[in-house]
Amino acid sequence: MTRPTPEALAQRAAAHRTAATPPPPAPIQVTGAQSLVKSLEALGVEVMFGIPGGAILPAYDPIFDSSVRHILVRHEQGAGHAATGYAQATGKVGVCIATSGPGATNLVTPIADAYMDSVPIVAITGQVARPSIGSDAFQEADIQGITLPITKHNFLVQEGEDIPRILAEAFHLAATGRPGPVLVDIPKDVLTNQTTFSWPPTLDLPGYRPTLHPHGKQIREAARLISQAKRPVLYVGGGVLKAQATDALKELAELTGAPVVTTLMARGAFPDSHPQHLGMPGMHGTVGAVYALQRSDLLICLGARFDDRVTGKLETFAPDAQIIHADIDPAEIGKNRQVDVPIVGDAKHVIEELLTALAGQDEQSRKRLTEWWSQLDQMRTTYPLGYEEPSDGTLAPQYVIQRIGEIAGPDAIYVAGVGQHQMWASQFIKYEKPGTWLNSGGLGTMGYAVPAAMGAKVGQPGTVVWAIDGDGCFQMTNQELATCALEGIPVKIAVINNGNLGMVRQWQTLFYGERYSNTDLGTHKHRIPDFVKLAEALGCIGMRCETAADVDKTIEAAMAIDDAPVVVEFVVGKDAMVWPMVAAGTSNDEIMFARGVRPIFDEDDL
Repeated sequence: MTRPTPEALAQRAAAHRTAATPPPPAPIQVTGAQSLVKSLEALGVEVMFGIPGGAILPAYDPIFDSSVRHILVRHEQGAGHAATGYAQATGKVGVCIATSGPGATNLVTPIADAYMDSVPIVAITGQVARPSIGSDAFQEADIQGITLPITKHNFLVQEGEDIPRILAEAFHLAATGRPGPVLVDIPKDVLTNQTTFSWPPTLDLPGYRPTLHPHGKQIREAARLISQAKRPVLYVGGGVLKAQATDALKELAELTGAPVVTTLMARGAFPDSHPQHLGMPGMHGTVGAVYALQRSDLLICLGARFDDRVTGKLETFAPDAQIIHADIDPAEIGKNRQVDVPIVGDAKHVIEELLTALAGQDEQSRKRLTEWWSQLDQMRTTYPLGYEEPSDGTLAPQYVIQRIGEIAGPDAIYVAGVGQHQMWASQFIKYEKPGTWLNSGGLGTMGYAVPAAMGAKVGQPGTVVWAIDGDGCFQMTNQELATCALEGIPVKIAVINNGNLGMVRQWQTLFYGERYSNTDLGTHKHRIPDFVKLAEALGCIGMRCETAADVDKTIEAAMAIDDAPVVVEFVVGKDAMVWPMVAAGTSNDEIMFARGVRPIFDEDDL
């Protein structure tokens, strides 16, 4: 029997595809606004957060009839952070929408926040009509130029026919490779004019080819170094969560026997309860994690970027360590620290290929780490995470946060603002699962927690969502609780009220001779605002707790409410500090376990 030629096989396959695949629908006549909304529907968007205004108003008419749920926020910053929280909690692309000028510029902070933390969001903004661009027209701002340094890419739509393609490209860019924010700016006349809509569009992204699979030679070299290292550390960043590589990470850790540290952005990527987990490294990391990095002979860095809050004084960071650095973004490799084995690739593929290369590891090879683990175990036993009860009898914020974590449990999602409460939430809540810890890491955005918690709850409606916020952060974006109340989004907010801008006050205590310039917020002394009354005015249930004896029953009362947002004000002492601490600009070797207490890092003394 004669075998068919390759050409004949190709012709048969093409004929089969032609027969099996119906032709795409014919283009239809629509307005640019209708094309925008149809594109969002075709992309599977379920929800977006925004506020209408003049330039974007044409888009809001077709939104009225759309299957896409639009949540009317109270401030554009809330829309951006809600889109980020939604994206972090679901792994999907978050969407926010605003008008031109001040509406668009109010999105700048959440866009920068998403950029620093590699969160996939698409921000859609209205723009003045094309003939008016550049004329300083009413509510005109060059949002494309403004956001150029803080977006993965951005677009100014010039023709209505381009809307489907640009929207599809925006979502593809946001979600693939190293995720990040993409902005689409659409002039008002493009939205109102007639155009054609057809789907699916053909993407036109020349040069955009993220490297997913690592180079085999680099994997082999990395495996060789891992097999020889006597003091290895798996230094895990948020890229492992983005790549959904947590199961593979656990397998790699157990295969190699190496200790694991998880950065602020990677909490939950490796279970806190696992005996190989040393906790979080960095400025407010555990002494054990900081010690491990400093004394390591090999750092296996997976999806992290050698951030200054982890490294401390860079030239003194992990001085004896060789570096394996795996990241999907080649620009990060070697940016801050010289690398011995650079690996460009998706963290999941990198770890899986390392597992294959290391498959010959056995118990005997792991025994070379016995002395290393003896040092690490002694360090974490000697310097465990903890806190002192306030001497003035006030409520300890660490206790409050720890009890929230223990009562709500490991399945809840915890969202933190920025400052002392953020660090305590990262330290004293135990994270066992990926996707349960959301925070603003790179930009450190006060006001992130409330709207991000709102977005997370929209994305995961069946999950308990607690925002751990400070009295300073809370006052920046709490208006979004009105959105939660009206839209039926029952988040739970713990306001850790120490009466001050706590982290700034801590620095003033330690470095500015206790000169407390402009850090007293008046929320203790004058009870302005009264957070319980404010919560009730915003349509929420308000509670207050001031004693340790009332903490559990207050948290349990909040947990029992599932049909309304709840705000619990915990009035805590003003003098509590976050420890351990590496002062900014100093070496990690100078970490302080508590005020006036410096750990001994000399192995001979250990």
